[in-house]
Amino acid sequence: MEGSFGGGGAGGDDGIGKNGGPSDGRPPNPFAGAYRQFLGGALGESPCKSALVRHDYLAKTKLLDVTIEVEKSNEGCETDFLPILRSGAWTDIGFRNTMEDAYVCSDNFMQDCGLQNYGEGPCAFYGVFDGHGGRHAADFACSNLPRFVLEDEDFPKEIERTVTSAFLQTDTAFAEVCSVNSSLASGTTALAALVIGRSLVVANAGDCRAVLCRRGKAIEMSHDHKPACSKERKRIEALGGHVYDGYLNGLLNVARAIGDWHINGMKDHDGLGPLSAEPEVMTMRLTEDDEFLILGCDGIWDVFLSQNAVDFARRKLQEHNDPAACCKELVDEALKRKSSDNLAVVLVCFQSKPPPVLTAPRPRVQRSISAEGLRELQSFLDSLAD
Repeated sequence: MEGSFGGGGAGGDDGIGKNGGPSDGRPPNPFAGAYRQFLGGALGESPCKSALVRHDYLAKTKLLDVTIEVEKSNEGCETDFLPILRSGAWTDIGFRNTMEDAYVCSDNFMQDCGLQNYGEGPCAFYGVFDGHGGRHAADFACSNLPRFVLEDEDFPKEIERTVTSAFLQTDTAFAEVCSVNSSLASGTTALAALVIGRSLVVANAGDCRAVLCRRGKAIEMSHDHKPACSKERKRIEALGGHVYDGYLNGLLNVARAIGDWHINGMKDHDGLGPLSAEPEVMTMRLTEDDEFLILGCDGIWDVFLSQNAVDFARRKLQEHNDPAACCKELVDEALKRKSSDNLAVVLVCFQSKPPPVLTAPRPRVQRSISAEGLRELQSFLDSLAD
């Protein structure tokens, strides 16, 4: 299976849902009529299937002509490396009564949506959506955010602007849906990652997190948008909001999210306000040192440090090299560690082989011998000569 849209844990219904999801293992098509109906307000159950998903895409072609800024530590690093994408995902309701998380996992983004690729090289889309106050916003973002990315005429050449615009369009479209059917009112954090050629682009609004593993080292590709963070607090207060006991306006424990239009004082009709749907975007040029990317909801990061999660996933991939099984093991471990939230995780491997075993170089130790020691050694050697 080359792509999936999911939410709700293992063992879900594999048949056609209310939004026209196919039953043959293929992902829903964001351009299909059912999705346009979804945008117009007919939001029923999630079109996303619940399953342990496993994806493989061998990229043997040239890099897309995409210009993207890269992290300073990676600048000037010329390489012929092109990622070989393999991915998996897993969700679990955890100790909650309802499931409000969803995910997107598409190694062949263009093909999964019935379109021809813009150029040669991988074009993939991954996302994790952590809903609150109901699952409708998460399902809506899961289904429509990828479509808004594809429909932008500047995709993929102006990828950062395109992704930012897609987040804001998703937020506005969901407001329109909720104005027709108020029962859908809810909110969701959103984390999206795109792989275009050898470029990795991560956009985040909320407290989901993306972590890149580079030769065993965890590199955070997103920031948690908590109201208590100084940067977010300043933005919130400048827009008329306040932070009380770590909560935005005393109500939400995230500073950025899609939806929540029904909560007074969060957003005005233009989408401006203390609660922002605008994502922070980070980019990275992938190299042969990059092994995999973890995208997880806050339920994962409540019990895992970023480096801890990378170490855990790395060990599991060395054992079986299966990203889907690794996702399930991450979720199971989070449950053992008493995570109290819904759980959703996507793992994207950039290599066909498992992560290598890293051996720390042995330090070169300078050894010296005292004058007394030299005399004793000389005396010993002289005794042997006698």
